[in-house]
Amino acid sequence: MKPTLVVLAAGMGSRYGGLKQVDPVGPSGEAILDYSVFDAHRAGFGKVVFIIRKDIEDVFRRQVGSKYEGLLPVDYAFQDIADLPAPYTVPAGREKPWGTAHAIRAARNAVKEPFAAINADDFYGRDAFARLGAFLTRPGAAEPGSPLRFAMVGYKLDLTLSDNGSVARGICYVTPDGHLASVTEMTKLVRTPEGAENRENPDAPVKLTGGERVSMNLWGFTPGLFDALEARFPAWLAKHGSEAKSEWYIPFVVDEMIHEGSATVEMLPTESSWFGVTYREDKPFVTNAIQALVDAGEYPATLFGKK
Repeated sequence: MKPTLVVLAAGMGSRYGGLKQVDPVGPSGEAILDYSVFDAHRAGFGKVVFIIRKDIEDVFRRQVGSKYEGLLPVDYAFQDIADLPAPYTVPAGREKPWGTAHAIRAARNAVKEPFAAINADDFYGRDAFARLGAFLTRPGAAEPGSPLRFAMVGYKLDLTLSDNGSVARGICYVTPDGHLASVTEMTKLVRTPEGAENRENPDAPVKLTGGERVSMNLWGFTPGLFDALEARFPAWLAKHGSEAKSEWYIPFVVDEMIHEGSATVEMLPTESSWFGVTYREDKPFVTNAIQALVDAGEYPATLFGKK
């Protein structure tokens, strides 16, 4: 069974200032997510499912989905703020959806096979998809049972920082046998001469070496995750559902499952450089980095054989 690629693409880049999921960064106008689909396809993935908002469906089908015709099947699922289990409803003042766990949950009727979940606006690299594809097609990876068997590709922190502002990253702690023990979210990470610092509390910054492994939301899941999300969402809504801005993040769910023993997460370390466009000033760096990979023969000058 070929795994599916699930792409989280419902968000507008508020700090970036536009729909950056379709912003061109490649030499022939490719978007970052085009490289993810290309890498996933050559790693053996058999389908791509885009999680989008209904109001951007037309532009996505026209500018994104149409490019993959003949390469692999494309499907869509829609993250809707009102997609909540009964009896919960959207509270007054709530304008944004409920976070990455809610976004992945939106694919519950479209995905029946092992799958990778990624951000649309992050460049992960060929090695990352090869490692994750190998995990998801490993014998036994999709068998039901407890605990569920997941995976996460871990990047070195210093290869994921921006020179144009602070970033949020999940710092990973790994057991001696290579499994994820916990994820700690740090939301104000900046590069320093010694490595990095988390400056959430300016009076007591947390110093880091830069060599820590971080989650960039490149996960490998089995379909059992959807049942786990359905079981946990009501409890989260009972606690946070009346809040206007709280978000239900997939690392929080995974961390909870690890600690209760209902899932294991194999850490798949990669030395690939991650890059993304968090700030508009990041775009020239991304464009130059992709051009360097094209020049090195890692990617063709034009993906999918056409401009």
